[in-house]
Amino acid sequence: MVELNRNWTPARQWVGFGMPPLRILSPSEQVADHLKGELLRGRWMNSIPGVPSLAAEMGVNRKTVDAALKQLDSEGVLIPQGAGRKRLIGFLPEDRSPAPLTLGILLYEMSDKRIDYILEIQHMLMEAGHAPFFASKSLVDLSLDANRVGRLVETTEADAWIVVAGSKSILDWFACQDFPTFTLFGGSRDRRFAGAGPNKNPAYRECVSALIRLGHRRIVLLAKSQRRKPVPGDSEQTFLESLEKEGIEIGDYHLPDWSDQKESLLSCLDSLFKVTPPTALIIQEAPVFAAVQQFLANRGLKVPDDVSLICSDPDPTFAWCDPTIAHMTWRSRPIVRRIIRWADKISRGKEDLVKSFANAEFIEGGSVGVAKD
Repeated sequence: MVELNRNWTPARQWVGFGMPPLRILSPSEQVADHLKGELLRGRWMNSIPGVPSLAAEMGVNRKTVDAALKQLDSEGVLIPQGAGRKRLIGFLPEDRSPAPLTLGILLYEMSDKRIDYILEIQHMLMEAGHAPFFASKSLVDLSLDANRVGRLVETTEADAWIVVAGSKSILDWFACQDFPTFTLFGGSRDRRFAGAGPNKNPAYRECVSALIRLGHRRIVLLAKSQRRKPVPGDSEQTFLESLEKEGIEIGDYHLPDWSDQKESLLSCLDSLFKVTPPTALIIQEAPVFAAVQQFLANRGLKVPDDVSLICSDPDPTFAWCDPTIAHMTWRSRPIVRRIIRWADKISRGKEDLVKSFANAEFIEGGSVGVAKD
């Protein structure tokens, strides 16, 4: 509770001693000073609670709190957003001290929490004094539904969010919120929040070029729905453009539709191998890659004799495979460090909208061979 000194008056009037005139703060000015101190301490990041919450917390009547907030509005410390909306935090001195953040990490799939760089992000944020946690449900658990994602985020206490591989509609929802967001992978180039991830465009060009040199023409990319809908993402578009540049007439065959479920994947593969089987498959994500390997083995198809396989992601299990697996790789450490820098900046009340992308590299492993005629 804030103690307001309402009754104190000077015992005597100082005259001629060189002291500045004494200024007695009103209750609302005392509240304004207290709130300014809390803001400088970094207690709130992007917006400040409303009058009812502050009045209840400080034990001060609402009119006093309202007057204090209006004073901070006039000083530019707060930015009013209209009736019923929280005030945004405006200008504060540059020496604002960092404050520990509660950071929600919204994964694409719950299994992602076992990925080495995801674990590294979590540990480094904790070492920096923050409190990262994984959301109770993943994007897949929420059926990639932006409305369901919004309800989860709105009912979860967090100062900021890290979103892993968010779809366009989900990132559009985050872009409209008043808390800081960092997108790890996913399409963030045209949105007003920070992001990082691999730029796979060069690796896709290298991959297609290598396959063409080996005589492949029937090349298929198995990409999940959020990478294809409503329009192909950057990497997928680069893949199609690379085929077209080689004189291949592109169509749905090269980027087939499936619904991110096991049954749908197997149905898609059955259809692909029924009439004009692909000679090369590029597969996004290691779990899907393993499912495709099993499908081919059940059909008696050998890699790379019958079909060449490439995974667009690295995976530790590939080191155990013979033949070695062709894949795309990138350095994860710069991406991890980028997230830590972002957290440090916003903990100091600074805006950070920088996007960083590291070029991925195509590694031509033993799972790629000459196209079967």
